[in-house]
Amino acid sequence: MSSNMAPNVCAVGTPGRRKVYSMCGMCAVRCPMEVTVEDGRIAWLQGNPNDKLLGASLCAKGAAGIAFENDDQRPQTPLIRSGPRGSGQWRRASWDEALDYIADKLKETIEADGPRGIALSDRGGLFADLTKTFVKALGSPNYFNHDATCAGNVHNAARSIIGFSPTGLIPDFKNTKHLVLYGRNIVESLVVKEAKAFMAAISNGMQCTYIDPRASITACKATRYWQVRPNSDYALNLALIHEILKREIYDKDFVERFVVGMDELREAVKDTTPEWQASHTGISAEQLRDFVTEIGTQVPHVIFNPGWMTARHKQSFYVSRTTLILNALMGNMEIPGGFVIAKPPEYYGRKSLKTLAARVPAVTEPRVDGAGTDRPTWDPAIGMLHQLFAALETELPYRIGAYIAYRHDPLTAMPDAEAIKRAMDKLKLLVSIDVRYSETGWYSDVILPESTYLERANILTQMPGPVPVFLMRDQAIAPRFDSRPAWWIFRELLHRLGIKEALDFETIEELWNYQLEGTAVTVAEMREEGIVNLAAAPKLTPRDALKFPTPSGKIEITSDLLNEAGLLSFPPYETKVAPSGDRFNLLFGRPPVLAHGQSLNNPLLNELAPEQVLWIHPERAAPLGIADGDQVEIMGDGNYSGCLKAKVTPWIHRDAVFMLHGYGATVPLATRALGVGVADQRLQEGKLYDFDPAGGGCALTETIVQIKRRVTGGSKS
Repeated sequence: MSSNMAPNVCAVGTPGRRKVYSMCGMCAVRCPMEVTVEDGRIAWLQGNPNDKLLGASLCAKGAAGIAFENDDQRPQTPLIRSGPRGSGQWRRASWDEALDYIADKLKETIEADGPRGIALSDRGGLFADLTKTFVKALGSPNYFNHDATCAGNVHNAARSIIGFSPTGLIPDFKNTKHLVLYGRNIVESLVVKEAKAFMAAISNGMQCTYIDPRASITACKATRYWQVRPNSDYALNLALIHEILKREIYDKDFVERFVVGMDELREAVKDTTPEWQASHTGISAEQLRDFVTEIGTQVPHVIFNPGWMTARHKQSFYVSRTTLILNALMGNMEIPGGFVIAKPPEYYGRKSLKTLAARVPAVTEPRVDGAGTDRPTWDPAIGMLHQLFAALETELPYRIGAYIAYRHDPLTAMPDAEAIKRAMDKLKLLVSIDVRYSETGWYSDVILPESTYLERANILTQMPGPVPVFLMRDQAIAPRFDSRPAWWIFRELLHRLGIKEALDFETIEELWNYQLEGTAVTVAEMREEGIVNLAAAPKLTPRDALKFPTPSGKIEITSDLLNEAGLLSFPPYETKVAPSGDRFNLLFGRPPVLAHGQSLNNPLLNELAPEQVLWIHPERAAPLGIADGDQVEIMGDGNYSGCLKAKVTPWIHRDAVFMLHGYGATVPLATRALGVGVADQRLQEGKLYDFDPAGGGCALTETIVQIKRRVTGGSKS
């Protein structure tokens, strides 16, 4: 096999002009994409017009895919560490040498600790069947995705009340009368088709209430903005439920038929009045009552969007649960203008793609993080990564010897990078498989360069929805460097360990044909349009047939999962102490042009977001002598600090400051991002093991920072 060619992909390098259907790889959403190739080079990128909701649209990140492809500042060949971890001392290696090195270390780990001593994390999503299969084939239960710092709390809360992930609730913005968003910054989000649908709905008269300590661009499009106190949204939701029940502004027929636990709910909110919440949230009782009156005329076409992250504090699991309860009270499931429950192919009489995971036996070992056992409210399908690092440090409940980070950068994505490094130092093997130089990769023992999304084909994937679809990422061009696709990398590692059944495919087409068996869809059809719709039009479930995948078949306001874990369904609201003086709650986010920590080194995207600023309220800035544009120093509770420009604005809550995530990079070979701005995760010292016990997510927004005016810039660690 040529070192410059991914294995067995047809037409790559064909002269002339052709179209290839792919999926964007510039963030975790993976929008369907149409790629125009001219004489083996990328000539044009746009959204796949066969996806009617997306059309030809791409966001700035997607449009910068060509710049990423042409960038030399990414891994070009396998690298094996030759000096201390993090020293930047590497030697080039062949693929055979690098894979043999990893396989030998994995064998040592299995001999010492069993297969359970191997862990892997990725960003989850549409292609996770591949990574889950790899871990399962090894015999380890320890697969993790990135949800400890993303959707974990929301996901686990939804499991406890409706029995499935909130990604299975598709909002019908077109027919919605009122949309309530808890920090869900749709306009600046990763999801292009969602942003388009939202803007169209706003133009057509949909009302929107936006709740966030910071006024994002989405807030500018809303009809109501509530600048809520940081981490107080649970109190707000309890009061909303109180008022809705008191005034009977809910869908009584839906609640009677499909909701259990209403008596417990009434008892839990009997004292959470609009006046009570006002002292906690800063939203007046009158404002709350006016809102309830308004939605009373709009039920059931009211959506309380649970979002991806909502808030990240130790009661955010309950924010998500009460948000879903509010939706149940609206009766907005499986109706126009409400949530459409995502349908699998089988709902329309079709068959799903065959999974790779079905080719290997189940793993019975308990997970190292206790998800699904000691922590029954945590979904074992995603895990909670911070507990992997806890296990590395303590070797409890057992030892982990090897860790593979696939397209995941915990040193950027997780709080307290130095604590993670201390845990990683206990590993016998740390591997990074990535398309770029990440912070985690730079600290690894081996870097394996994955081909870019334009240079590789992936396993096929399916997306449930109102109409389920099959999606293809085909390879558009040959790799510029000595890189490989993930399916091939994982296959080669398994084969070196004597495990062949899981990924025993010589070509990606052979793998695709396996996935498509019994679906009546061919590889040729997938290549024809890149997306195959499995139904002509969406079909709602009749009310008489509506059933939820919970023990009762209904929406469960009280949860057996919570009872099993010794947790309350409605714990009392924990009063927040407002920071004062030069102390603030640290809030973070990202702009639409960047995807977390992976985009800042892109030659185009770097130009669009070259500077990081700190939002601070004028009433808090003035006593500190801080004016708009001043340089300020920001410090956590540890040794790390940094300097950035102040943005003095009333559109941030007085108790908080806000900064963009993904800055403060330290990898020398990523020169455009190197040293630019401040790394918020390094300010979150002590937060790695500070998490919501019910949902498992890290309590990131409980971080307190100190701010002071500084004349000169620079950063230090």
